[in-house]
Amino acid sequence: MSRVQLALRVADLEGSIAFYSKLFGTEPTKRRPGYANFAITEPPLKLVLIEGEAGETTRLDHLGVEVEDTGQVSAATQRLRDAGLATFEENDTSCCYALQDKVWVHGPGQEPWEVYVVKADAGTLGKSAAPAADGACCGTTACCTPDEKALDPAQTTAEAKAAAGCGCSS
Repeated sequence: MSRVQLALRVADLEGSIAFYSKLFGTEPTKRRPGYANFAITEPPLKLVLIEGEAGETTRLDHLGVEVEDTGQVSAATQRLRDAGLATFEENDTSCCYALQDKVWVHGPGQEPWEVYVVKADAGTLGKSAAPAADGACCGTTACCTPDEKALDPAQTTAEAKAAAGCGCSS
């Protein structure tokens, strides 16, 4: 089963957890410092809440499609490349308290989408190398990523980062 993921950056994590628990009639599946996620059955949705700065309004962090296995991530990567989209892959990356394999693309408004599989639980929030439109990434710090328009689909992740002058690692 696949499900859509909606990741929101919220100023009031506890208030947001209370609201979404009432809205969807379920408690979070995972809670960690500065983070919560809901695995909602109906409608099939992974709702991720990432604690932002005090006083900021809730905003989109990123969107995703959670799939069941790494083979589905690989198939999505190939399908997206074949469709002419620039992709950015991450394998065995720690993000959102989970070990994941994923591929990123950006929509026409620079909204970041990931297709990902959770392989195991992780002890840290971690960060992903593909940011939201404002440079934030699945965590608490800004991270570098190649400009989506500048990516060459034939490049490896390391080559794409080097081409973009990226100094951090995934």
